[in-house]
Amino acid sequence: MVGKSSLSRKIFVFFNTIFMLLMITVSLYPLWYVFCASFSNAAKYMAHRGLLLWPIEWTWAAYEHAFEHPLILPSYLNTIFVVVVGTCLSILFSTIAAYFLSRKNVPFKRPIALLMTFTMYFSGGLVPFYFTIKTLNMDNSLWVLIIPSMLTMYNILVMRGGFDGIPDSLEDAANIDGAGHITTLFRIMFPLVLPTIAVVTLYYGVTYWNAWFNASIFIDDRKKYPLQLVLRQILISGNTNDMTLAADAGSKLALQETIKHAVSVIATVPILCLYPFLQRYFVKGVMVGAVKG
Repeated sequence: MVGKSSLSRKIFVFFNTIFMLLMITVSLYPLWYVFCASFSNAAKYMAHRGLLLWPIEWTWAAYEHAFEHPLILPSYLNTIFVVVVGTCLSILFSTIAAYFLSRKNVPFKRPIALLMTFTMYFSGGLVPFYFTIKTLNMDNSLWVLIIPSMLTMYNILVMRGGFDGIPDSLEDAANIDGAGHITTLFRIMFPLVLPTIAVVTLYYGVTYWNAWFNASIFIDDRKKYPLQLVLRQILISGNTNDMTLAADAGSKLALQETIKHAVSVIATVPILCLYPFLQRYFVKGVMVGAVKG
């Protein structure tokens, strides 16, 4: 019986490993294809057919032309500002909100929590949102990418789960020593939920990094465009003329394709590089507070 069980487990592990490797390959190959295409010779890349496993005649030409676009560097700086400032503010206010929802005997906690949860499922719609932004004079400003996305109820619930996992005795001991809520939150609770905060930081960071919709509606000044909106214009509109002025007509079309891939890499790699530093917190941070007892 033990032998059969062991054999069936080995067979399961073997096929499960094969399946997972296939899934990894299917998931990673498109990223690898874009990376290889961005470093390939434009003319030979256009003539290539089939799988692309390595850059064809490694060259930096697509990146050199990409950075000639007048909006790439300004949009990069705009996106970095939005990500850094927005993530810091979101973590601060989400931590305070989660701490409030996790405390016992808080007046009106349940109706407030229900109102906050209501926003996860229902919204006023685009037209009321548009007039609200216009009334607050946030249009044509980078703050329109930060303030409306500052608090997400899902992230607050994840953080509340982290606070719920902390023993009440720690807070009671802090209260006996005369610590107030601010001291208890930032000097005792905050360090204990760092794995959860790391996960929520990743959630908010990715959201701010990919923000483009509000910018497309409310920002008219092209110098204030975030990186993703510039990327969208390049990929969808094919607006690469500013980057291929020096190219001859024959190679212009081919160069445009590799530039699109290069811009995609420029817009994607930084946020991908953030994940390895937070990966060790990811599962632990999400699961903290999920099981009681």
